Amino acid sequence: MSSQQPLPNLNGFADRPDTSAKRRLKLYWLAPALALLAACGGGSGGSESTPAQAATAEPVQGTARILSAKAGASANLNVAPISDFAARRFLTQASFGPTAEDVALLQQIGYAAWFERQWALPATSHRQYWEAADAAIRANDPTRSGGQDQVWESFWKQAVTGEDQLRLRVAYALSQIFVISGLDGTVGNNPRAMAAWLDMLGDKGLGTYRDLLEAVSLHPMMGFYLSSIRNQKADAGTGRQPDTNYAREVQQLFSIGIVKLNLNGTPVLVDGNTVDAYGSDDVAGLARVFTGFSYACPGAPTSNNCFFNGTTGGASSTSDPDRFFKPMVGYPAFHSTEAKSFLGVTIPPQTTANPAASLQVALNTLANHPNVGPFLGRQLIQRLVMSNPSPSYVQSVAQVFNNNGAGVRGDMKAVVTAVLTHPEAMSQTRTGGKLREPVLRLSAYLRAFTHTSTTTRYMVGNTDNPGTSLGQTPLRAPSVFNFYRPGYVAPGTQMGAAGLVTPEMQILNETTAAGWVNYMRDNLSNGVGQSGNIIYGVNLPRRDLQRDWSQEIALASNPQALVTLVMNRLQFGQTSRGQTADIVNAISRITIPTPTATNQAAVETARRNRVYSTVLLVLAAPEFLVQQ
Repeated sequence: MSSQQPLPNLNGFADRPDTSAKRRLKLYWLAPALALLAACGGGSGGSESTPAQAATAEPVQGTARILSAKAGASANLNVAPISDFAARRFLTQASFGPTAEDVALLQQIGYAAWFERQWALPATSHRQYWEAADAAIRANDPTRSGGQDQVWESFWKQAVTGEDQLRLRVAYALSQIFVISGLDGTVGNNPRAMAAWLDMLGDKGLGTYRDLLEAVSLHPMMGFYLSSIRNQKADAGTGRQPDTNYAREVQQLFSIGIVKLNLNGTPVLVDGNTVDAYGSDDVAGLARVFTGFSYACPGAPTSNNCFFNGTTGGASSTSDPDRFFKPMVGYPAFHSTEAKSFLGVTIPPQTTANPAASLQVALNTLANHPNVGPFLGRQLIQRLVMSNPSPSYVQSVAQVFNNNGAGVRGDMKAVVTAVLTHPEAMSQTRTGGKLREPVLRLSAYLRAFTHTSTTTRYMVGNTDNPGTSLGQTPLRAPSVFNFYRPGYVAPGTQMGAAGLVTPEMQILNETTAAGWVNYMRDNLSNGVGQSGNIIYGVNLPRRDLQRDWSQEIALASNPQALVTLVMNRLQFGQTSRGQTADIVNAISRITIPTPTATNQAAVETARRNRVYSTVLLVLAAPEFLVQQ
């Protein structure tokens, strides 16, 4: 299928039950996708009813840490039994995709114990992985070194195989709220620090929001991306003014948003109009706060050389080899001593510049702003659960943000728990769910169908290309606004007409729709990832990630059983009216010859093509593309 071939538009169908229009969309995919696979080379089945009742029968509420918070949602996480459908649906939201093993564990120990187990699991460091990979590359070829590829290796290895799925999934969600991008030259040229950024999100993302905001604000990669590193105070002689970039984005994107919000996330209205959350004076005041911060360095905070290039200068010039990810240091010589007014707070003029003290006032003010709970809570709901949470859902999460039940504000573990255990997260609604972004589609596939990495490194590689790959690579968003905006409304759609947002649809178009099918068609036939790469001294004659399809091939003569197996893995038994029959009929057209002594290769090819066709048709269907 070429990217020029007319393709169906998923807009308008993401959150609705099977309709005639959605059914036509589904049928549209069958013939071209099947034809693509063909160019490569009566049994028992399950019910086609949607098992929504399994989820709605199992409402849950916050963990012990938030039981006393005013979540308004909840009582008991020790509910049992947990159906297979409910377990898989929950793990789709709380991880990079359900596996049979994780489903069984959740059913065995229950939600509350699952959360506690996830919190207790140790993190695996992306930076340490990168350093080990870099050392292996240099040992094999001293002229080469690690790059962004090794960041993605660590990301995919942990996303697919890591036990601490909740930490990893939350860190990925936060990476799309607190955005840095390897497309930026300085960020991209420091892959070790990019890996350290992921570690920071995984660590601070399960601490307090206030600590997370400070870690983000002082990370050199954020400093480079939003030009806050080496930001200097005003100079009347040259006309220089502090850079306002980070001061603006820390308000707009990382804390309070652009309009004042009610606790339930709806805009505060005065005479029918929204009220700005901040203005240009607030940006200017905060810009003065974010002056004077630069590299950690042996000469900090007194050496001007340290401020500008991270080295002490002089005959015995030294630098900190970790300066690209160690928290930035405040240099008084470059920090504004002027009054700093923002968000109703004023830091008086300073006789002696004190950047650390100014920063603490600013971060405390931002973290305690009433907008943060609903603003951040809604985005976490969108990244993990659904695009259009109700105001009551947002309010429940915001209340937990304000007080975790023990008087702590911004407890991120409590917030994440509230997001994932609210009744709206545990049941299906007409406007529930969201379009799966490409990275999460691939991770769900790789976790549903176990692949073996030949190198053990999960060399998936760069997946930027929208026509032949995912059109999305972790930590390579096109701007600080991520790959898509949380308030994006797809134009000309039923969703838009209904006043519903569809964030992930901002990167859905004819090219990316075709690209997903082309990419997965190729992956099914050849494996996933890079090949012919010898940076580790290993020549890969085929793609790094390979799947043993023998279990599925054994069912190829029984199309109904094969389709049921694949649907259970990818859609956890949930189908819309007619989907199973459509795919069974489609793959049945691939004729398996009667085995003879001379046609074994043809028989094997036909069986394999039935398997590939089945998986591809499910991966291309709205029932999989929409996370319900």
